[in-house]
Amino acid sequence: MQQSDTPDSSMQSLQRVLKSLRAYRWLSLGAFFSLLLLTAANAVTPQLFRWGIDQGIAKQDLQIVLYSAGAMVVTAIARGVFNFGQSFWAEAASQGVAYDLRNRIFSKIQTLSFSYHDQAQTSQLLTRVTSDIEQIRTFLGTSLIQVLSSVVTLVTIAVILLVMNWQLALITLTVVPMSGWLLARFLTRNGNLFRQVQEQLSDLNAILQENLLGVRVVKAFVRESTEAQRYTALNESLVTANMKTIRAIHNTFPVIFLLSNLVTLVVFGYGGAQVIGGKFSIGELVAFNSYLLVILQPILLIGFAAPAIAQAAASAERVYEVVDAKVEIRDRPGAVPFEICSGRITFENVSFRYPGATTETLKGVSFETKPKELIAVLGMTASGKSTIMNLIPRFYDVTTGAVRIDGRDVRDLTLASLRSHIGIVFQETTLFSGTLRENIAYAKPNATLEQVIEAATTAQIHDFIAALPDGYETIVGERGVGLSGGQKQRVAIARTLLTDYSILILDDSTSAVDAQTASQIQTALDDLMRRRACVTFVVAQRISTVQNADRIFLMDKGQLMAQGTHEELMQTSPLYGAILESQVARFPQRSFHESPVKQAI
Repeated sequence: MQQSDTPDSSMQSLQRVLKSLRAYRWLSLGAFFSLLLLTAANAVTPQLFRWGIDQGIAKQDLQIVLYSAGAMVVTAIARGVFNFGQSFWAEAASQGVAYDLRNRIFSKIQTLSFSYHDQAQTSQLLTRVTSDIEQIRTFLGTSLIQVLSSVVTLVTIAVILLVMNWQLALITLTVVPMSGWLLARFLTRNGNLFRQVQEQLSDLNAILQENLLGVRVVKAFVRESTEAQRYTALNESLVTANMKTIRAIHNTFPVIFLLSNLVTLVVFGYGGAQVIGGKFSIGELVAFNSYLLVILQPILLIGFAAPAIAQAAASAERVYEVVDAKVEIRDRPGAVPFEICSGRITFENVSFRYPGATTETLKGVSFETKPKELIAVLGMTASGKSTIMNLIPRFYDVTTGAVRIDGRDVRDLTLASLRSHIGIVFQETTLFSGTLRENIAYAKPNATLEQVIEAATTAQIHDFIAALPDGYETIVGERGVGLSGGQKQRVAIARTLLTDYSILILDDSTSAVDAQTASQIQTALDDLMRRRACVTFVVAQRISTVQNADRIFLMDKGQLMAQGTHEELMQTSPLYGAILESQVARFPQRSFHESPVKQAI
């Protein structure tokens, strides 16, 4: 996941966030209009004090005092209303932007290629969807409105002060450029610190996620204390990073507070002298001092908002890194739908290297299947078997060569149509939260219960589900907890069987199923494979599971070493014979004359 540490990049990302407010322009305008009215109400209040003191108290006119007091009450109510409107509309707009960003980044994650997910940490993505977007929302709903309010207030009060007493106003306003310079330097120097905090938080989330997913392994190997120490170490790093930001804040804001206090003393001394000299009324001094407090408040608000702005800028950059990530596997211009498959799948001198890898996983693989053919792909671990299967539905694109279906390059077919016609049962089974029925009908949500039961029966899981108290409405635990590995695999097989597949791929899909159940599944699948699929691929490591396939592809170190029937390979391939001999030695009780692909399907 590429990262940028330049402040300019972070600020550009923050500008993109501000542009997203265009979608909520009326809410934004409502907040800004309320802000202007609130500023006007704040600006009027000191003048009411001045009027009440100079025209009422000083002249002992009770009616003026009462009028000014009543006007102050009305102004206070107006300030409350306008403040609520400003906060409400700003929060509504910020929630809308956060909603859009969450949907946008989630949708982008769905479209990103396998190669991206191979390199991106899940914890990083989770932090960006949650914590980073929340930082942006807080900036838009609170910090941004504070900054805008402060700027409008500064301009308004500066004009009023210059009209009242320009000499005293110039003294007062000197704090503004000095504070602005200090804040700008703070943002420039410390932007990376806030990014580091988010990175440390992501690393901490990674440890938490790993331990939640692997809690059984941790307990099985009595590694609780070690994992606690690892988490504590990263937690300390996060605290250290946070403390750096706090020190940066403390190095800047006390100076701003000192400047503010010094200006207050100067105004009190100089203004007091002018009152004594008769050049300034007491009411004017009180009003001026009130404006001084009002003008210092925006400076302090901008100061407090500065860390939030820096953090929001870092978060915006991290979010847009995902939003702008390149989708490597996408429809080509002019791609056509995949509609009919006759069963001829061709690999033309295919080589493939995973992103970031230094060696090729596949090297010059070439073959062509025949209609209705059952192809078994055999080989040791990391020989490239699953990689071949990943290239057919374009989970990855070939490095060199081409993969064709009925003579057409898979890159010339639309992704949605291609993948919707390929049924895959992965080696690693993934179930989602919800009911068993929803999991089986995942790719076909409108499937009837009868269709779901038919698929489950073929996968030899119906009897188990029917015996449950809630049957097909049984809630599946997180990641399928509560189901055995074999039960999860059979649910996954049923899920695939319910799709409208033309090409069937079984990637060592019954590795957790016992031999008897695998045989029952095979018996039920035999007719379906021959009748529904134009071609079937079975990936396995054991010869006993594939010996009766129409053809066996023997893979070794990314190369297609041999192909043929079981009998042909027994006679022509020393590697095949060596694998068979080693497996017979390991499992002498297992028969190598079982029905086709019994164990693998």
